[in-house]
Amino acid sequence: MTNRICSALFSIAVIFLTLWLPVRAQQTPAAITSDPPRDKEFPAAMEAPDIVSHGARLNAVFYLASGAGPHPVVLLLHGFPGNEQNMDLAYAMRRAGWNVLVPHYRGSWGSAGTFSFTNAIEDTQAAVQFLRDPENAKKYRTDASKIVVIGHSMGGFLGTYATAHDAAILGVAMISAWNLGPAAARPDSEQRTKSFHDASPRLAGTTPEGMLAEAKKNAAKWNYVDWAPELKSRPVLVVESSDGNVPDNKAMAEALRKAGDPHVTEIAMETDHGYNDHRIALQVAVLSWLQSFGIVQGQS
Repeated sequence: MTNRICSALFSIAVIFLTLWLPVRAQQTPAAITSDPPRDKEFPAAMEAPDIVSHGARLNAVFYLASGAGPHPVVLLLHGFPGNEQNMDLAYAMRRAGWNVLVPHYRGSWGSAGTFSFTNAIEDTQAAVQFLRDPENAKKYRTDASKIVVIGHSMGGFLGTYATAHDAAILGVAMISAWNLGPAAARPDSEQRTKSFHDASPRLAGTTPEGMLAEAKKNAAKWNYVDWAPELKSRPVLVVESSDGNVPDNKAMAEALRKAGDPHVTEIAMETDHGYNDHRIALQVAVLSWLQSFGIVQGQS
């Protein structure tokens, strides 16, 4: 009798695995695990273009997908100060056929000028204009009409600002997005003080007190939840981790739904702000969202 039960359980397990594994494989984009075929004439490459923002040179890295293109492009924005660069996302997206531009804001990571939140907003817009320049689009095999913005933490705030103020950007992904204005307006906390003091030495020409004063001064107009009406016609990905940004992230997703956006994707992960033990899960979430645009590389 015991042998029959074991045999039956084994058969059920085999059936379950047979049904489950193909679904699992289908859910994982191929770019997570496989390199694309090498194009000898137009191989995948990495460039380091100079982006000029208000007279200052921005240090940037441009990951170019294999193939003649033109390729759709992701503007990938890092946080404050940007210790997590999300390069694994850049490589995965490039394998999936997207060009990926990673700029560094003025006063950060080798870029000229002085860091400020206002400057970072302007620098993000300068990066978009760089992508739209016809000469740059031709040189880097980019389709300037197919720009998507993806930002982590402060980069999520900057990307949302850029997308809300630029109707031609196709969509935005907010990864644990920091809602700068409301966060600055809240009562002082040990965590916020530490964050500003830890970031300051890595950012040129600024101080923790100066940055916080700038954020507080602009708190009323730097609330991304207010921009939901400008975003409601476009796909928005909201990814949440187990950090202090969750209430703002959820408020944004809800505001988009109330505004009538049918393209909101909200994903919550039990991980830290840097997604240190969920990097593959983050890649899957981002690539699956990009697939929903239905963009075929090389077709305008």
